[in-house]
Amino acid sequence: MSDQKRVMRVLKKEDLNAIVEIDAAGSKQNRREYYERKLEGVLNPQHNINSSLVCEIDGKIAGFVMGDVYFGEFGIPESTATIDTIGVDPRFQNRGVASELLDQFMMNMKAAGVKKVYTLVNWDDFALEKFFSRQRFAPSKRINLEYTVS
Repeated sequence: MSDQKRVMRVLKKEDLNAIVEIDAAGSKQNRREYYERKLEGVLNPQHNINSSLVCEIDGKIAGFVMGDVYFGEFGIPESTATIDTIGVDPRFQNRGVASELLDQFMMNMKAAGVKKVYTLVNWDDFALEKFFSRQRFAPSKRINLEYTVS
């Protein structure tokens, strides 16, 4: 694996198809419209910062992480960031791709002056919770509230 060329780079519009395929392999859903909207927002010149990344191995997109940076929004005075989606092509899983993406994301956030990074994990997604725990994520002091619209 070490002879493979890995490149971490900022997400581009041309990455849409690969991201949709990777996500569909994991979620068993086609969320193309979601990713089209997400990329439109991330790549908008008015957007704060494009913090979303892809990992290429030998020129093929092996994984991605998508997030946002917030500068004093939601009543939180310090700069924060969120990770809303992370995905790795099943052919490249268990090769450190997600960890490398997260490491690069965190280095970029530190350079941007971000103090905290948040993400949400379903309470019964033990594998994802374990992954984030290994990456030094811990339960937040914030409470995630929800309301079911009927």
